[in-house]
Amino acid sequence: MNTETIGMIGAGNMASSLIHGLIAKGISPGSLYAADPDQLKLDLLAEKCGINIGSNQTLAATVDVLVLAVKPQVLRGVCRQLDILARPELPLVISVAAGIPLGNLEQWLGDNLAITRCMPNTPALIGKGASGLFANPQTSVQQRELAESIMEAVGIAVWVDNEQAIDAVTALSGSGPAYYFLFLETMQAAARELGLSESVAKQLGLQTAHGAIELALHSKEDVAELRRQVTSPGGTTEQALLAFENGGLRALVHKALSAANQRSKELAREYGES
Repeated sequence: MNTETIGMIGAGNMASSLIHGLIAKGISPGSLYAADPDQLKLDLLAEKCGINIGSNQTLAATVDVLVLAVKPQVLRGVCRQLDILARPELPLVISVAAGIPLGNLEQWLGDNLAITRCMPNTPALIGKGASGLFANPQTSVQQRELAESIMEAVGIAVWVDNEQAIDAVTALSGSGPAYYFLFLETMQAAARELGLSESVAKQLGLQTAHGAIELALHSKEDVAELRRQVTSPGGTTEQALLAFENGGLRALVHKALSAANQRSKELAREYGES
């Protein structure tokens, strides 16, 4: 990846995170480019990171990897303005725009381009992201490896078996951080009602979540077994879990992810028709 030039169309949070992550991995700022209508944002990014800036068309005509990091509502217009097929050597295109299927990207950019669709999430902002990827048949093994290494600059990157699975990725990890935030918000509120101060409830709640996730990441056991290990018969944890089970937590989580999955499919149709 050290020899490729990488251009970001869009200089928002995700593009900025990728730039910082790539530089942290040892990629030269001189091989990174960004374009955005907000010139001030571009200038600040260039000053802070030492990257190159230019126009959408300039990046599309020169870089080896073109990352589309704009809002899905405007992606069609951005793609229509690019003349990528005029190049003698075609770039790898990576789209991190939610809800835009490969078929639309191929229609707007050219159906002989190597295109990878990616669904990252907001923890990428701190290098802890989780991304699902799927590529069209024109994408070579080397290009798949390149796309994976770029997304791994901000977390983990996992390939899915078919494009429809990107909707499930959206439901699980794309939207997932908000589920945990809601759960933590609710736990902290309950702890305050039980007598803890706001500060203590926040500190203990966040550290408990962090510790549980770290334990799950480093353990050879699956999360179901870890749950069983901490649940003593007749103890406090058992009573709390029984309350969750009796309240239908499992069914509610299934319903929530199914709703997110369905909405992802609907947005794909809406954006594609826009």
